[in-house]
Amino acid sequence: MIKNLVELKYNVNFVLLTNQIFYTMIKKLLLLIFFLGSVTFQAQNLVWKTSMDAAIAASNEENKPMLIFFTSSSAPNNLQNEVFKTPDFAVWSRDNVILVRLDLSDMNASDLDKEQNVKLKNAFGVENLPEVCFANASVRKSKTTFQALGKIGYKPGGAKVWISESEAILHPAE
Repeated sequence: MIKNLVELKYNVNFVLLTNQIFYTMIKKLLLLIFFLGSVTFQAQNLVWKTSMDAAIAASNEENKPMLIFFTSSSAPNNLQNEVFKTPDFAVWSRDNVILVRLDLSDMNASDLDKEQNVKLKNAFGVENLPEVCFANASVRKSKTTFQALGKIGYKPGGAKVWISESEAILHPAE
């Protein structure tokens, strides 16, 4: 009978230990899934302004330059897929720039917006789409003045390379 009690105690301890390990592994797995999900959600949850007036107001209010992304439906998606959809870009852009997306092929845009976007594309010297221009803007007496900081297109090497080159544009003296 003592032998049976010892075996029973051993079996109970083994089951309890096994359950404890199992629950610990489940907790760790759930934390990992939550972390990966939040990073992915953050990377895909970028807020792109499509109105220059709203972008200029946000840029001046937050004291950040604008990242103006000129694109069209026929433009390659390398820049978006390899840079803009990454967690590194999401974190960097949130802290450093106001995101502006000007789709030159947007059929839903008003004629006034289409005309404005083409004028901005020409003013910034954008020739190949997609391309990004960094700029500050000020409005005085209903007149908007842009200060171009530089421009950059797709760069092979992923988000870290692209961000590094963008930092050199935004902070040339550093």
